[in-house]
Amino acid sequence: MSIPSRAISPAAVPQSTDNVDVPAADTRVGLPGAKSQKQGHFCVWHGLTFGNWVRFLASRPPIHWSNLLRLASISVVSILNSWNGVLESLIYGGRIARQKIEHPPIFILGHWRSGTTLLHNLMTLDSQFTYPNLYQVMYPETFLLTERIVTRLTAWVIPKTRPMDNLPTGWSLPQEDEMALLILTLISPYLMLGHQGAPEKYGRFFDLKELTTDERRRWQNAFQTFVKKITLRTNKPIVLKSPSHTFRIPILLEMFPDAKFIYIYRDPYAVFSSGMHLRKTLFRENGLGLPNFNGMEQEVLDVYSNCINTYEQTKHLIPAGNLHELKFEDLEADPLGQMHQVYEALSLPGWEKVEPTIRNELPAMNEYRKNAFNLDEETMRRVYTRWRSSFKTYGYDSRLPALEGGSD
Repeated sequence: MSIPSRAISPAAVPQSTDNVDVPAADTRVGLPGAKSQKQGHFCVWHGLTFGNWVRFLASRPPIHWSNLLRLASISVVSILNSWNGVLESLIYGGRIARQKIEHPPIFILGHWRSGTTLLHNLMTLDSQFTYPNLYQVMYPETFLLTERIVTRLTAWVIPKTRPMDNLPTGWSLPQEDEMALLILTLISPYLMLGHQGAPEKYGRFFDLKELTTDERRRWQNAFQTFVKKITLRTNKPIVLKSPSHTFRIPILLEMFPDAKFIYIYRDPYAVFSSGMHLRKTLFRENGLGLPNFNGMEQEVLDVYSNCINTYEQTKHLIPAGNLHELKFEDLEADPLGQMHQVYEALSLPGWEKVEPTIRNELPAMNEYRKNAFNLDEETMRRVYTRWRSSFKTYGYDSRLPALEGGSD
């Protein structure tokens, strides 16, 4: 859901057929002591083509005069995106249509702020895999044509760290594919960034069950094409990370029956605190109107419950041997041990090759400091009361005094 991701060492970068520039050596897991930076006028909507920009405006998102420069720049860039999209289709259209998806993808699942980014970062240290990067998810219509040139010219546009924490950013760094689906189809829960406080505009785009036949076809075609383009760029198994996919196991298996899945979960209190911070930050950084936090806490509570329930009700559809679950706190405490278990559980080859690379990242992981949040007892009770089943399912204590009239 966020614009940026993390920095990587060049030895760990899956090399593309177009030799897109990658950053110099750097840590993948955090910049100790760094401060989060604002995005400025650049935002997710700059990836839209002119047609989708007009469609988005037709949905009547709230707009405020303070964002006029952002609106103007999106309009100009959308025209360029459309023109480049036509050129890319002319040059690459036949190759994209003929491209086979030879390697089943690996999907990283988990609710937002459950550790999916850390897991994605560690998985993509392995050069046998590839991944969609920030530029590719921001410009999914044109990256085959434009990535090599534009990333060189616009590196200064991207803040060095994410607006919600101090993780590094850069065009070539891994990013979640949900951004590409938003830009390609406008069928995504990330429409919330433009329709803040209006879940009726995007609520049905989490699990996709209520899509019309045409919407479902457009979403699947867009996703299939995007995966083909990533494969055309680098023909390796793709590691895809999107918390939204946690709702979508049935449709993902329909499209990729041999896909493998890794599910990560985390202390619900930490998920709640970090999730509230994430939404507030991204609403400020990507909105076209004034930030609207009305009903945010209730929606965070609702989405988490629906996400966990949907996952637990559908995970049995994944064939045996194609799903591995892990706990964020265990991954944070023992990255090597937990990643080894991932490779063994999913029968992934090459652990002996990637293990030294992950080991080299451990000092940076130990230095990285997450945002710290403190919940008051009243908020903890609201969270625990609503998410009690998840606390029990995943083995987390309430850390609350005994409830009146009985234990917690």
